[in-house]
Amino acid sequence: MKLFKYLAIIFLIINISLANAENINLQNKITKNLRCLICQGQSIYDSDTEFANSLKLVVKQKLENGKSEDEIYSFFQEKYGEWILYDPKFNKNTYFLWLLPVLMFIIGGAIIFKLFIIKKK
Repeated sequence: MKLFKYLAIIFLIINISLANAENINLQNKITKNLRCLICQGQSIYDSDTEFANSLKLVVKQKLENGKSEDEIYSFFQEKYGEWILYDPKFNKNTYFLWLLPVLMFIIGGAIIFKLFIIKKK
């Protein structure tokens, strides 16, 4: 009977540790995708400003309250605007941002094709 109690305690400790690890991983993922408004070149994960530290606490509290990743992003987006997200959603305001790399690739390919392929003929 004592062995069963010890196994149950060990199992409980392992489950709590795994849940905490998953929570910390999700917290790190979210904070890496939020831009620090003070530093502007860093995520709040990398920044050590008071603003970034307060946002880290907000993310932690929201996760502890059972909020999902999307709900947390929506909260920050409503409060600070879409600019706070490093990975903005595709919409009418960001379509140029998402399509610019594709356009550059197509234009670059056309230039290379014109310079090297057509010249050889």
